[in-house]
Amino acid sequence: MSVAFTREEDLEATAADLPDRPVSPHANLVTADGLAMIDAELAAARAAYAAAQAKGDIEADRTAMARATRDLRYWSARRGNAQLVETIPEGAVRFGGSVAIAREDGRVQTWRIVGEDEADPAKGSVSHVSPLARALMGKRVGDIAVVAGQDVEITAVD
Repeated sequence: MSVAFTREEDLEATAADLPDRPVSPHANLVTADGLAMIDAELAAARAAYAAAQAKGDIEADRTAMARATRDLRYWSARRGNAQLVETIPEGAVRFGGSVAIAREDGRVQTWRIVGEDEADPAKGSVSHVSPLARALMGKRVGDIAVVAGQDVEITAVD
């Protein structure tokens, strides 16, 4: 069916149309930066909700209201169960710290192990529940770990 034959209101999302963002069953460990990011996202969701509500025409802005409500639920849950972990250097790979690994093909990669919401592999951070982080946790410089079926050597821990 062509979009030309649909009503505009049929294209808008309602709260029932938008599924909740899944909340991880894992402990919500966060760094100080991760907690600040959650607070910023929660504030943005509150602002989006207030803006959608202030328009007064709920019918015309159902999509914005639904998104804001969904985001408020998600970020409120994440803030409510956030566990701030202070990073104390101890010479081993740990939550909040960085680790450099040397792969068998000669590549050296550095990763920071962070909470799920702040993980961004493209920027060098991975979630503490990722297979990579789980394989490296507790290791020290010189230790060998198996990552994606390959041996890697820990070359630096910060």
